[in-house]
Parts: sequence; C-alpha cells; structure tokens
Amino acid sequence: MSWLGRRRADLAAGIGLLTRLPVGWLSAGGAFDLGRSVWTWPLVGMALGATGGLAVDGLAAMGLARSLAAAWAVALLMLLTGGLHEDGLADMADGFGGGRDRARKLAIMRDSRIGSYGAMALGMALLIRVIAAAAAPHPAVAMAIAGGLGRAAMGGLCRAMKPARTDGLAAALPRIPRPALAACLLAPVAAALLLLPAGRALQACVAAAVVAALLGRLAQRQVGGLTGDVLGATAVCVDCCVLSLAGIAGPPG
Repeated sequence: MSWLGRRRADLAAGIGLLTRLPVGWLSAGGAFDLGRSVWTWPLVGMALGATGGLAVDGLAAMGLARSLAAAWAVALLMLLTGGLHEDGLADMADGFGGGRDRARKLAIMRDSRIGSYGAMALGMALLIRVIAAAAAPHPAVAMAIAGGLGRAAMGGLCRAMKPARTDGLAAALPRIPRPALAACLLAPVAAALLLLPAGRALQACVAAAVVAALLGRLAQRQVGGLTGDVLGATAVCVDCCVLSLAGIAGPPG
C-alpha cells in the first residue's frame, strides 16, 4: 500500500471508530490499523468540535438563546458520534460506583443498562458541556480544542496502560507506533497554541493531561487497566474541563 493509501486508511479507521459517518469511500479497500490511526483521533475530535461550535453560533444568529443553541449543538455531536463517549462515561460510573470487586465492576460496565451512577454522571457532563459551550466567547475554537485534546488523551492512555480484560476495544488496539502517538499528542497542542492565548492554551493542555492521568490511575485501581469505557469517559471529562476553562471569560457581548 502506498504512503497516501495508508494515510487514507488511517483516516477511515479514525473516523469509523469515533463517529457514525460512512468511511467506505475513503478507505479505498486499504487495511485498517487502529493503532496506527491514533494520529487521526485528535483531527476527528477537532473537526467534530468545530462543527458543534459553528452550530452554536449559527443557531444563536438565528435568534435562539445561546444556552438553547448550545444544547442543540451538543445533541448534534452526540448524533454524529452515536453517543460513543457518553456511553463509556455512564458505564464507567456505574461500574466503578456499583461494583464490589474488579470482576463485578467489569461485568457492570458490560451491561447495556444504565444505573443511577451512570445517569448522574451523564446528566452532569451534558449540563456542563452545554453551559460551557454557551459561555465560550468563541465556541468553534473552544469546542475544537476540547475535542482534540480529549481524543489525544485517549491515545496517551492507550499507549501508557495495559487493557483490563482480554477482549474489548482496549485489548483490540495493537501497539501504537511512537510517530503516530507523537502526532496524536502534538496536533491539538499546536492547535491550542495557534488559536488560543498562550496562557489559556497551557491551561487547557495541562487540564487535559491531569484529567487523563487521574482517570488512568483510577481505572488502574478499580479494574486493573484500561477499557473502552474508560477511554470514552476520558474524552468526555477532558471536554468538560477544557470547555469550562474556555468559558471563564464569559459570554460574548
């Protein structure tokens, strides 16, 4: 396969993993490699975030209250991703909150039903994202950076941690090549430095790293490693924290 063919296959793998968008036209028959595709994850996250932010501004320009515009924008993102990360957050909260031991926690996380811990975590995450997106002076920039850093945090955890079980997404990911990981981590950092004031960009990157480290440590203590649900929860939690930082300046006048 040519260099361009591999890049197209990587992009198709990243889009196919993180969204519900069709990718058959992009792969051109190339073999998918999820580990190698990690460099595309922040690009997909930034594209999704920018789409949501533009929706906020567009709907607000049509006369909707910014809070309502932000709610519709978050709903659009959930439609595009199939609620993949939100599902992971809810499952992780249920498992970590309701399980007595490692085996029980992993079993609860596999259960498609949502419990009280998952409902509370999901409700709070959606509330924070909507309010923060509405308060951000430039929602397209804020949501793009948040989306990129959230997916980069996923890539970092995949490289740093071992899977908690022998099956599932975390176990299915092959060893991530170092060049792909470097591109995964550097792309959203560069975007943050380019689009945000230096101080705010540094805050966003540090917040993303701290959230990923804390959730990784929590997952190691709770279930002994990484799962796909932990990855999804990481993306959502990073998104919430980075968007909250972006909203500190208050809504635009």
